[in-house]
Amino acid sequence: MLETVKYLIGSAGPSGFSSKSTAEQVTDVCPDLSSITAIITGATSGIGAETARVLARRGARLVLPARSQKAAEDTKARIVSEFPESEIIVMGLDLSSLHSVRRFVAEFESLNLPLNLLINNAGKFSYDHGISEDGVEMTFATNYLGHFLLTKLLLKRMIETAKGSGVQGRIVNVSSSIHTWFSGDMIRYLHLITKNKRSEMEANVTVNCVHPGIVRTRLTRDREGLLTDLVFFLASKLLKTIPQAAATTCYVATNSRLVNVSGKYYSDCNEASTSKLGSSLSEAARLWTASEIMVSTDNSNTLFHPSNPWD
Repeated sequence: MLETVKYLIGSAGPSGFSSKSTAEQVTDVCPDLSSITAIITGATSGIGAETARVLARRGARLVLPARSQKAAEDTKARIVSEFPESEIIVMGLDLSSLHSVRRFVAEFESLNLPLNLLINNAGKFSYDHGISEDGVEMTFATNYLGHFLLTKLLLKRMIETAKGSGVQGRIVNVSSSIHTWFSGDMIRYLHLITKNKRSEMEANVTVNCVHPGIVRTRLTRDREGLLTDLVFFLASKLLKTIPQAAATTCYVATNSRLVNVSGKYYSDCNEASTSKLGSSLSEAARLWTASEIMVSTDNSNTLFHPSNPWD
């Protein structure tokens, strides 16, 4: 109850920010980002677009991957009209396709750019059950597996950039408090929705997750209608504006207080607690191993092999 009251009134936490803080406000104290190159997925609308706009305002070079070239170009045009000096690169990427992810990374690497910041923001929430071209349930393929492979393939460039520049790299995964609703065996659950078909390294790169808050964005586009409208109307007092929803992402991506902070979960620009399952290292290791199998170039005969972690 107390946490709800703090949320509603916008009571500041230890960071000095709150549920009412905006992305611009939390980056007022960040250093100049003109030496930073950032990749932001899902930047064509909603939280991702606001995150891109604010980071461009602070001087960061942006790479905006998107399924729709036009939507990404429109986002770029809006940002450049506000900040003419912005450097923004638009590239094609369909996160539901492992082939597309690999192609994007190859094209990005051909640009010989550094990579300081990766914000895995894109999300999809489908009403109908769908299967990706790789035989994976579409929401899981887009929201998690595509980002898993993207991060895995870009990590080498991030490590090299951090080593060469001396500036710590950051990976920000936009998640949701909905993860606390789940208490089952994730690996076996994924087995049910997916078609049959953890490593450590020395790196000056941190990884943290954020919950942006409740906000109506295009994430719910597949569930538009009377019921969706009613739910959001009833929850209107809990809703954030998009600038407020982008604040936690921007805070974790830029604030100097988070140097050397990794493996944490943030909400309303302050560290928060995850579910017991969400903080389990053993479950994380199992999911990592299963994900490695799924993104392998030839997983059709190994995905449900008796010796793999799905069984």
